[in-house]
Amino acid sequence: MLKLSRILLIIGLYLLLSVGIVSAEADIEAGKAKAGTCIACHGVGGVSVNAEWPSLAGQGEAYLYKQLVEFQAEEGRSNVLMAPMIIDLTDQDMRDISAYYASLRAPVGIAKDVLVELGEAIYRGGSEGIAACVGCHGPAGKGNPAAKYPGLAGQHAVYIASQLRMFRSEERTNDSNQMMRGLAHRMTDPEIDAVAEYIAGLRAGTLR
Repeated sequence: MLKLSRILLIIGLYLLLSVGIVSAEADIEAGKAKAGTCIACHGVGGVSVNAEWPSLAGQGEAYLYKQLVEFQAEEGRSNVLMAPMIIDLTDQDMRDISAYYASLRAPVGIAKDVLVELGEAIYRGGSEGIAACVGCHGPAGKGNPAAKYPGLAGQHAVYIASQLRMFRSEERTNDSNQMMRGLAHRMTDPEIDAVAEYIAGLRAGTLR
């Protein structure tokens, strides 16, 4: 029979764990309210009207949370516009906001036909020294939420191209195992622009 002190210890640990789990649960409605300051750049409903800024609607929740944490800590990502917006966010705020944007429908984009052929070839089949994007981001650009690989379908081509160039120059370094940096280093500007345009026209077509 367990001693009373040991029983109380077990109960105490259980309660502490329970509180921790509850506090980490995301609240979509709370996230919607907290995302008010995000609208200026990321648009109503998480669809940005400025090609230089990403749409967030339909993005993977774990991926969004990871980006917010890393922006706030300036671990592999930094941005002068983002910094003042997230400096005071708590961990719970970031979880709620991430859950809200993940609950929305991903945007539908349009690609420029002139670049689509080369972009599709790289995205689906890769190129010399460049692995196919489809392996991590999926044939429809839905990404892999469990692995925190972002959905790309419908994202602005200008934004995608800028991020690939930032990976190439190592201005952005928050990619797992340097996967994106390794690929981007081998990509030319025409290849980056082409694959970005192809991605912009992909259709995820589902709620996340």
